[in-house]
Amino acid sequence: MRERVMQQVMWNRLISVVEEGAQVLLKTAFGAVTREAGDLSVGVYDRSGRMMAQAVTGTPGHVNTMALAVGHFLERFALDDLKPGDVLVTNDPWMGTGHLFDFVVVSPVFYQDRAVALMASTCHVIDIGGRGFTAEARSVFEEGLWVPHLKLFEAGQPNATFFALLERNVREPLQARGDLMSLVSCNAAAMQRLQALLREFSLNDLQGLSDYIIDTSAKAMREVIAALPDGQWRHEMRIDGNGPAVDLVATLRISGEQMCIDYAGSSAASRSGINSPKCYTDAYSVFGIKCVIAPDIPNNAGSLSAIEVKAQPGSIVHPLPPAPVTARHVVGQMLPDLMFGCLQQPCKGLVSAEGAGSIWVLALSGEPGPYQTMSLGIGGMGARPSKDGLSCTAFPSGVGTIPIEVTEAESPLLFHRREYLPASAGQGQFRGGLGSVIEIGHRDGESFRISAATFDRRIYPARGRAGGLDGRAGSCRISNGTVILDKGLHEVPPGCRLLLELPGGGGYGKPEDRDPQALALDRAEGLETR
Repeated sequence: MRERVMQQVMWNRLISVVEEGAQVLLKTAFGAVTREAGDLSVGVYDRSGRMMAQAVTGTPGHVNTMALAVGHFLERFALDDLKPGDVLVTNDPWMGTGHLFDFVVVSPVFYQDRAVALMASTCHVIDIGGRGFTAEARSVFEEGLWVPHLKLFEAGQPNATFFALLERNVREPLQARGDLMSLVSCNAAAMQRLQALLREFSLNDLQGLSDYIIDTSAKAMREVIAALPDGQWRHEMRIDGNGPAVDLVATLRISGEQMCIDYAGSSAASRSGINSPKCYTDAYSVFGIKCVIAPDIPNNAGSLSAIEVKAQPGSIVHPLPPAPVTARHVVGQMLPDLMFGCLQQPCKGLVSAEGAGSIWVLALSGEPGPYQTMSLGIGGMGARPSKDGLSCTAFPSGVGTIPIEVTEAESPLLFHRREYLPASAGQGQFRGGLGSVIEIGHRDGESFRISAATFDRRIYPARGRAGGLDGRAGSCRISNGTVILDKGLHEVPPGCRLLLELPGGGGYGKPEDRDPQALALDRAEGLETR
């Protein structure tokens, strides 16, 4: 009994170790999307590359993809051949976190002259060259610098050749280099805390603790799955895509302790960069399942291993290189709602309505400078079975927004409005979360550019559940009357403003069953119109 208590204490400490690394990354990152919005992840891995613990701060798309990413490093670098001070790096979309803008940095942890674990972290950099943050590229080669697995540092010395190549190929060299160095610092801080843990508990390695964490989590997940009814359930979702609409189809199968998600029937890979690499598809699929059936089971290699995800190679949820993938959010971040649709049948009364899904990444640029900056547009969550949906909340990504003051400080842009969008939520016994309205102009009346790469639910809104009404679809237009429908790069002419209306979440339950006092309060606060 005492041993199990100590193992649980050390497990909790591991989570604290990686969370401290995440806080270092938040405080040292150059990019606002990491520093302000928390678009990052940090994890600790055993010698086999199995994720033992993840930081609380971070996104499922990063954490769950990194669960597999570290194994790819170990296929290329034998752990016992690495030296103290070595740091590894890649941004390979298929062996990292899904697109070129995310770097994964891995550091071996040495204790008593032996590598006992690995620290890994990732964050989004604002630019990686190529065509920039747009869905217009026709292959990954157009999307920017594709970095294979290599050493960022060797025995403590930076790889000068790599840094020179990176800085020559991106539009924001200082910021790109700074974010990579922040990832290195994050791993170093977490590494020091892990070494202190080993000393405090008189451990020579982490193998025993790792086995306990992963076996316990896998067992807990299998028990949760076994408690569900056996069967097969199918659900479909249609989203805007980029030109042709995209059909996402999933079949959930449960047999005893086994759960499988099969995406057979989903659309083929797109010619534009909205494809979701299999690692990103797996990440958000499993996250959606865990949200409903096992929210309290810690995320690690054990809990993730209990669910199998199948997808047809060449499909939009399993594109093969060199397919373009910059805006993989468009598909990947819709998948938890697709999982909810499958689970509503065996888990009646436990599943929320659909929400906005994909965050709207506001990649803004222009001259003079030239300048690049990033903000985030966030829609509403779907209503819950017993509560209203959360407004302007990024589910499933979990990122925060970037304060408008930050964006205005690093660019000549001015936010004229950023507020709730009335009547954007789907009505129901419990209404969906509201979207937002954002109005942006240039401080000096000059033109500027916006990438609509991740803007979705402008045609197909979030659907209600159990009689609830659909949320309001989003829109993107320019004050001169131009409506932006595709996911390309668009110029806002001089003197004009960009007007964004973010989609709202679907409602839950019949609207006539809504509490009259709740409805009156919505109207009094201007959130709902007659």
